[in-house]
Parts: sequence; C-alpha cells; structure tokens
Amino acid sequence: MRLLIVEDEVRLAATLADLLRRHGYTADICHNGIDGRDNAASGIYDLVILDAMLPGMDGFSLLRHLRDNGSTLPVLMLTARSDVADRVRGLDCGADYYLTKPFEPEELLACIRSLLRRKGEIRSEDTVTFGDLCLEQGTFMLTCGERSVRLSRREYDLMELLIRNGKMIVTKEQILLKVWGYDSDAEDNNVEVYVSFLRRKLSHLHSQVQIKTIRLVGYCLEVTE
Repeated sequence: MRLLIVEDEVRLAATLADLLRRHGYTADICHNGIDGRDNAASGIYDLVILDAMLPGMDGFSLLRHLRDNGSTLPVLMLTARSDVADRVRGLDCGADYYLTKPFEPEELLACIRSLLRRKGEIRSEDTVTFGDLCLEQGTFMLTCGERSVRLSRREYDLMELLIRNGKMIVTKEQILLKVWGYDSDAEDNNVEVYVSFLRRKLSHLHSQVQIKTIRLVGYCLEVTE
C-alpha cells in the first residue's frame, strides 16, 4: 500500500514516513502543496496524509482541487489547526478524516486502516489472500499452508498489488508507478526481475497460485489445479 505524506515540516514528515514503513506501508513525502497536488493526482496512491498550511498551495485548496477533478482518493488531514471552523472547512472540502496535532501514533494508524477499509482496498487489518496464499502486512510473510517465506520490501509491494487485483491484469506501467513510484528510473526489466523472484518463492511454497504473463501487457494471478 502506497501512501503520500504532504507535510512541510521536514522532521515530522520523516517521522511519519518511518512510522508508516514500520507498519508495512510504502510512504512518499512532498513538502509543498504544488508537488502534493501533482503527486496525489498521479493515481498511484491509496491514501494521502495532508497538512493544512503548506507553501505553494494550502491543504484546503489542494483537497478542493482533487475533489473538483473527480478524485475519490482517501485524504486524512493532519494539522495543528484545531478550531471547529477549520475542521468544518476541511471536511467540507472533501477530507475523509480530520486529525489534529499533536496526535497519538496508534490513533493515526487506526484512522488509516479505517479509511482503507472504507475504500475497500483491504479485506482485513493485517492480511490479504488469494487462492491458497496469505500475505501478512506487518511481517511481509507470504504463507501457503504450513510453508512460509519472508518477502523483501519490493517483493511485498508487488505481491500485494497482484493479490489485490487477483485475476485482473496489472500492466507493467501500473506496477512501475505503484511499486517503484512516480519519480523512479526503474524500467520494464526491473519488473521482470521481481516477477521472477516471486515465481521462485511461489514454487518454493508449492502454491497453486501462479503469476501469468500477458504478453506485451502485464501480469495477473491464476490458480492451477
């Protein structure tokens, strides 16, 4: 799961990113509203954590821009502006949740889980499943029956993306954006290498799930008998 943090306080943004990564999320950071707007509109993120006071474009305007352009991306506003009028403004602009600083990390994580469940992106708080596979978010463990293997960060992100799409085709372009990120220099062969890694691990697990190549398009999962 890839989350975007739009926060101009560099130290706080780094602390948030570390917290999210420790709990199995991929986190990117923007320090101004213009970059935050462009990245949030890229389509590669599952949720945005958004400050209100930002250079370039404030969080309220950024959020209004997203909603006016049809974005349904979950947005959690995280800001020191705690007045009722600011909360109302944030929610009226389209925020899905409004959390004030200082905050408890456990509450922030609970809000994120709630918003992602509401979006329908996760089936339980900690695991996703397909066929005989179970992927654990907090440990990066991929399990099939009594066998299990720990995935690397990149392997986990790719496997999670494939599982969440199941039998639907995921293009190489989508994989590059979702797994490597908007500004990455990764290319198609990077995707092919990591698909190869995952196929070896699926073979090791004796899983009936296979990664199917759709020539010139991308990949999907299938269950063999």
